[in-house]
Amino acid sequence: MRKLSLLNKIIVPIFLIILLLVIYDKNEKTNKNDSTVLNTILSSENINNQIQQNRNFVVRNPDFTVAAEKTINTVVHVKNTAKSKGSNSLWDLFYGNSDDRTTVGTGSGVIVSSDGYIITNNHVIENATEIEITTNDNKSFNAELIGTDKNSDIAVLKIDGPSKFPYIRFADSDETKIGEWVLAVGNPFNLTSTVTAGIISAKSRDLNDYDSKNQSFIQTDAAVNSGNSGGALVNINGDLIGINTAIQSTNAGFIGYSFAVPSNIARKIYEDILEFGDVQRGLLGVTGQSLNSQNADELGINQTEGFYINDTDPNMGAHIAGIRKGDVIQQIDNVKINKFSDLSGYLNSKRPGDKLNVRIYRNNKSMDVGVRLKRSTYVQFYGMQLKDASEQELNDLNSDNGVVVVINRNGTLFRMGIRSGYILTEINNVKIENTKDLKAFEREDIFQFTFVDLNGEKEKLVFD
Repeated sequence: MRKLSLLNKIIVPIFLIILLLVIYDKNEKTNKNDSTVLNTILSSENINNQIQQNRNFVVRNPDFTVAAEKTINTVVHVKNTAKSKGSNSLWDLFYGNSDDRTTVGTGSGVIVSSDGYIITNNHVIENATEIEITTNDNKSFNAELIGTDKNSDIAVLKIDGPSKFPYIRFADSDETKIGEWVLAVGNPFNLTSTVTAGIISAKSRDLNDYDSKNQSFIQTDAAVNSGNSGGALVNINGDLIGINTAIQSTNAGFIGYSFAVPSNIARKIYEDILEFGDVQRGLLGVTGQSLNSQNADELGINQTEGFYINDTDPNMGAHIAGIRKGDVIQQIDNVKINKFSDLSGYLNSKRPGDKLNVRIYRNNKSMDVGVRLKRSTYVQFYGMQLKDASEQELNDLNSDNGVVVVINRNGTLFRMGIRSGYILTEINNVKIENTKDLKAFEREDIFQFTFVDLNGEKEKLVFD
């Protein structure tokens, strides 16, 4: 009896343990079938499929740690020191006395090569007499200004150090998607790099349709303040997709949206400045307008998206390839063109000589045309877009020299009657032969313009 009792004491607990394991295993299998762990980097299509197949699911938050670790040491603090003349009193102002004043501005920058090249915003270093860079490990360097492009608000700096610098890699900004997770990395107050997260809320944003800048920003809701200008916008992998440039704000603080120059544009400008010393812009040679339901009806076409062509330059690639007035550009290469900022943004990442596949809509049909971009003689000057005048254009208006007004966005000149097609022949009584001559004039030094109007008559404008 004692042996049987001892045996019962051993067998019963073992049996209970086995029974519990069987029950646990069965429940575990059931839970695995009914519950799926999903990661936010899965596509929405896969997620929807999983939701339909499984009642219970868990969504994990995205992991930004890898992207942050890859980028925080590549983003630097930029200190801009500028000197200007200033008066201390009305007495000094009356007698023309002035003292040298020092102003300091700050922002961020992104190291894009191991030998110390940095991309930042032009407005961060504008008018600087001295630029100081502080890296994330609190080392300071004097920076050399290599070049700038005011139109895109991009500047390139260079620092030298005893060893190679950590740098960020470029991603293809054309491949970014609305709704994609992004990080904004900046060094706004020299407190080492800071990171904020958000999503891409829009692409190809132009903040002002009436200025002289062809903007095509990535819009994001990642928190960015004014000190983040020039910092990095990166994807979940930690690769550069944009240079943070602007915020939508009424008080210089973040209130919901920030804007970044796409990396494809920033990279192209950076490479142009290093190779050529300035930005090489290639043009299709078309003018026109973005389509919407209202102007589509007025134009008598059944398309509400795309870029409608009003005119083509006979010397440029689009006209040579057979594109004409009335055509609608729907797509270039793999980029869909819904509005002008889509078109200008993609062209800003290309160079003269590049060949593009342009899909146009004509006579209720779409067709593909190969177009080679040509070098731009168009410049932005004094709120106007100007180009070199052809011999025919000069002859038509009986002018011996000058540059043609393509678009006039200068309110003062517009009220004075200056329109597209006018020829600018003189500035400050100095003859203008081509757009290169305009580089000799600073806006604040201009006191006189001479134009030839559409009737071939000279108009001289004098400013007080």
